[in-house]
Amino acid sequence: MKEKELRRSMAVFPIGTVMKLTDLTARQIRYYEDQGLITPERTSGNRRMYSLNDMDRLLEIKDFLDEGLNIAAIKREYADRRDKALKKQKTLTDADVRRILQDELRNQGRFASPSQFGNWRV
Repeated sequence: MKEKELRRSMAVFPIGTVMKLTDLTARQIRYYEDQGLITPERTSGNRRMYSLNDMDRLLEIKDFLDEGLNIAAIKREYADRRDKALKKQKTLTDADVRRILQDELRNQGRFASPSQFGNWRV
C-alpha cells in the first residue's frame, strides 16, 4: 500500500500534461495553487511538477465547482477533512511518551558512535 501511495505522490507531470489530463487552464491551476488548494512541487529551476494526487485534487475541485461550491466552501471542505483526519490520528499519552523515551535510552548504547568509525565514510 505504501508503494502505491509513493507512486501516486511522485511529482512527475509538468503543467502542460496536467492541463491536458484535467481540461483546466494554466491560469486556473495556478489560481488553485494561490488559494492553497494544491501545492505542487518545484524543480530546481522553479517549474511546477504535479503528482497523480495533485491531479485527483484538481479534478475534485473542478467537480465541486460544477456542483456550485465556491472556493471558500471548497477550502472549508478540505479543512474539515484535514480536521477529521487529525482527530483519527492517535494522540500520544504521557505513558506513551515515557515508554518511547525509555526504549530510546535502552537502545542508546547499542550503536557505535560516529567517532568509532575513524576515517570511514558513512
